[in-house]
Amino acid sequence: MLRSFRSWRRGWFWGLIVLVAIAIVTFSGQGDRFSPQGQNGTQPLVMSGGDPYIRALMRTISASEANDPQPYTLLYGGDRFSDLSRHPQRCVTIVAGPNRGNCTTAAGRYQFINTTWYEQAARYHPEGKTGFLWWKTYSFEPQYQDRVVYLWLRDPTVWGADIPQLLRDGDLETVLRLLSETWTSLGYGIETNVMSSQLPQIYRRLLQEELM
Repeated sequence: MLRSFRSWRRGWFWGLIVLVAIAIVTFSGQGDRFSPQGQNGTQPLVMSGGDPYIRALMRTISASEANDPQPYTLLYGGDRFSDLSRHPQRCVTIVAGPNRGNCTTAAGRYQFINTTWYEQAARYHPEGKTGFLWWKTYSFEPQYQDRVVYLWLRDPTVWGADIPQLLRDGDLETVLRLLSETWTSLGYGIETNVMSSQLPQIYRRLLQEELM
């Protein structure tokens, strides 16, 4: 009887060790989702060419707004959409933060809400317009998501500042402050997250990649 108890105790002990090891591996993998070294949301852009400083900034925005291995098809909350012919316009209930209880149509790599997408696409979308008279849609394919944001960030008339020059001057803080009213998770907005404080480090790493 005593031997059986000891055998059971040894089995229980090693079983506990295995469970702890599994937990460590599991949570370590989840932690990498929010690590500056993780690649979720910071993958290279689909768009080719352009200013490496703006490209690095775009990837930094994505790291905070759409921290996911497939950011171009991401909806707020983690669900996905498959029709990239237009903005999905799916309103998802906000579950945390100052806007909790409202809904948002945020979608894609840069979490465009539908009204912002149509406003900026009308200015910067290079092609892909469809529709009749005043009613138009704009392709939401990854290359167009990138291109619209790229041209938007380069337009000094919108931001009241030359963002490419600020980045070359090393003034990332001013840039993030300028953009935080649009992308509220950039560290100076109303919806910071676990990535916000890491964005300067992430940007520097991504800029090195883009300059290579």
